[in-house]
Amino acid sequence: ALLALMIVKGSVAVDGISLTINTVESGSFSVMIIPHTLEHTTLCARTTGERVNIENDMIGKYVEKFVRAGSGAGVTRELLGKYNFL
Repeated sequence: ALLALMIVKGSVAVDGISLTINTVESGSFSVMIIPHTLEHTTLCARTTGERVNIENDMIGKYVEKFVRAGSGAGVTRELLGKYNFL
C-alpha cells in the first residue's frame, strides 16, 4: 500500500524526516539524502536492514481517499474546504 502512493519527486517521511523520492520500483523505493540532512538528523545512525517508520505524503492519502469515494462530482469548493485547502 505504501508504494502505491509514491511517485518520483514526491515526499516520504522516514522516521519523521521528510525526504524526496528518487525512484519507485516494484517492491522498493529510494531517496536521495544530502549531507546536511545526514548530519542534522538521526539517519546517520541507521544501518542497512534496520527497521524504520515510513509514512506517505498526506496529499497522496487525500487523493487515494477521493478516488476510492468515486463520487464523480469532481473537485468542488466544498471538498477543498473540507480538507483545509481553502
